[in-house]
Parts: sequence; structure tokens; C-alpha cells
Amino acid sequence: MILFAGTPFELNRIMMIRLLVTALVLVVFFLWSGTFKKAYKNKQYVPSRFQLMGEISLNFVRKSIAHEQLGEKDGDRFLPLLTTIFFIVLGMNVTGIIPSLNIASTALIGLPLVLAVAAYFTFIYAGVKKHGVGFFKNSLFPAGVPAAFYILVTPIELLSTFILRPITLALRLTMNMIAGHLLLVLCFSATSYFLFNAEGFFKAFGAGTFLFGFVFTLFEMLVAFLQAYVFTLLTTVYIQLALADEH
Repeated sequence: MILFAGTPFELNRIMMIRLLVTALVLVVFFLWSGTFKKAYKNKQYVPSRFQLMGEISLNFVRKSIAHEQLGEKDGDRFLPLLTTIFFIVLGMNVTGIIPSLNIASTALIGLPLVLAVAAYFTFIYAGVKKHGVGFFKNSLFPAGVPAAFYILVTPIELLSTFILRPITLALRLTMNMIAGHLLLVLCFSATSYFLFNAEGFFKAFGAGTFLFGFVFTLFEMLVAFLQAYVFTLLTTVYIQLALADEH
């Protein structure tokens, strides 16, 4: 424990990282909001680099994920949630390659599970809001299926739609980040061993393991972004399926 050990408010390293990333995301969005308002007020047509970075980042979620899957109206309706999920997951993933932090805070199941539950209740809310209780009926008893087959189809639909979705969302993110963390630990632990404990020719292996660690670090940067994208995209797809006309 790092702070408040022995109390109900004790914080370990992972929780400290999560609080730090959350605070950083809030600050970045606050600054982006300020630059957007200032540019609009002063009729500034040439954005600053910071403002441009904000516009590109937010438009990526808005257009490439929300509008692409849900259309403009429903995309903007669920955009706050999708934007929050994308940037929180991205921020928490990136901590795995930052020196002195060295672990993605999504590598523990707690946070991915909370985000998966939020996605779960959102797509159920979207379906019920549009279709009423018929959402559950049509999800569990798809149209066009012979009545005799419902004894097989309904349990499968219940399992896949209402049970496995949040579990697979959380596990996919967690397992990917754990795997990346273990690879980096293996490479840099081997580097430390070869450089400081091995003797003679074996010290040269330290250069190889360090090179592998550097390459995997670059790869983890890509994985951090891809996992944030996949998590947000799947959340959007689940909402789109809940809103689909067949429901």
C-alpha cells in the first residue's frame, strides 16, 4: 500500500495510477474545452496545435466510431459515453510503457469490468428505450426461427447477448494488457540479469533482450490504442444492435 494503509481508504500503486490518469484526462478535456470556447469567441479560424490535437482526437471517436456505426443522431446521443470509454481506456493502457509506472492499470480486471458493465447497461437501456420490453422478447426469440428451435436458440441468445458480452469485453482488454506487461517484464528483467549478473560473453545477450524490449514497447503503444478502439467499437456495435429495427 502507498497511502492510508490499514484504513478503508488505502490506495495501492494501481489505484494511484488510475487516479492520476483520471485526473490527467479531466485536465486535458478541460483545457481542450477552454481552447475551443476561446477560438469560437475570438473567431480564430487557424487552430493552435493543442486545439488541433483535440479536434482530431474527438472527431476520431465521433466520426470513425459513433457516426460510422450509429449514424449522426444516435451517434451524438451516445457520444459522451463512447468518448469517455475511449480516452479512459487509452490513458489507462498507456501507463504500461511509462517509466516508473510500468503497468497498464487495465491489466487488473476491476476497471475493465466497470467499463464493461457500463457498456452492458447502456445497450440494454438503448434497446428498451426504443423497443420497450419487446427488446428482450425479440432478442431471445428471433423472428423467422421455427418455434421448435427456440429450445436451442433462446439459451444461446441469452448466453451470448446478456451474459457473455460484458465478460468478453472485460477479459479481452485485461488479457491483452497482461500479456504485454509480461513480455516487457521478461525482456527488461533479462536485460538487467545479463548486464549486471552474467559473466563474460553472456553479457552481450543483454543488448539483444534490450532491443526486443524496445520493439515490444513500440508494439505496446499500438496495442494500447487498438484495445481502446476495439473496446469502444464493440460497445458501439452492441448499442447499434439494440437499436436495430428487427428488435
